[in-house]
Amino acid sequence: MTEKPKRFPLTLSSVVEKKTRGTADKPVAKQVAARPMQISQTAAKNAANSQLGKVATVRASPKEPSWRSNHTHSSSPLLRNLVQVNTDLSHNPRPPSDAVRRAMVTRVAKQGVSDSRVLAALEAVPRHMFMDAGLASQAYVDASLPIGHHQTISQPYIVARMIEIMRDNKKGGVLDKVLEIGTGCGYQAAVLSLVAKEVYSIERIKPLHELAKNNLRPLRIANIRLHYGDGMLGLPQAGPFDGIILAAAGLTVPQALLEQMAVGGRLVAPVGQVQQELQLIERVSSSQWKTSTLEKCHFVPLKPGTM
Repeated sequence: MTEKPKRFPLTLSSVVEKKTRGTADKPVAKQVAARPMQISQTAAKNAANSQLGKVATVRASPKEPSWRSNHTHSSSPLLRNLVQVNTDLSHNPRPPSDAVRRAMVTRVAKQGVSDSRVLAALEAVPRHMFMDAGLASQAYVDASLPIGHHQTISQPYIVARMIEIMRDNKKGGVLDKVLEIGTGCGYQAAVLSLVAKEVYSIERIKPLHELAKNNLRPLRIANIRLHYGDGMLGLPQAGPFDGIILAAAGLTVPQALLEQMAVGGRLVAPVGQVQQELQLIERVSSSQWKTSTLEKCHFVPLKPGTM
């Protein structure tokens, strides 16, 4: 079996602004106000014009977090490569965005996410590359942020929480094939690519589908398949799926998506209109599904069709 090509060949130092050797830590800059979104921007432009140099470096704790010590033993070649990149950078002054991203993951862990592989994936993916440069300084705040067309990039905690729930299966966390409904800017798909062998993602809004392609292209992730179409219909031609994640809330989960779950698979979705709750649906047999309500949440509405 041939080795899969590396999907994150870029070193972190190539996509963030390096801190000058010997320069003292700067105070945290005030969050900048969002300017009108420019959907035609690409991740490469974001990297070139990164605003994260304005954010102060957060000093790492002397004690390594559990996900950093545990995920080095992961079976994912891509994840091992990213760990090695971080190890190589440790000999030089750490880029500000790397330190801020680590601080974000620490906050997510304190909120209750404990899956070390999910936390490692969250730390590895540069979230600032998936949003407008005017919002890049806010990229590692644990909040949802606008990406245009009345859509948002989900807060890091909820991204990690939903993936953690999906991985808590009877196969020991193995996800051969997953489906994401609502690609948005492509951030969650990038995180999913580090915990699943194949990721299929559907977006119904054409400009966002193009934005996600532009954002993911510089990262050269080989195991993501982006589709433009109606997410409520799923992708029956690619199923069944071990896991399905919905990034938008409907009053119910579409039956078409339930039918595309593999037996033993898990679907995680926000359900509701004004009051929304995160639900877990497990397929226990060819004709039976089990539903559990987990916690309150807030997502944009799930809509049919394309635009």
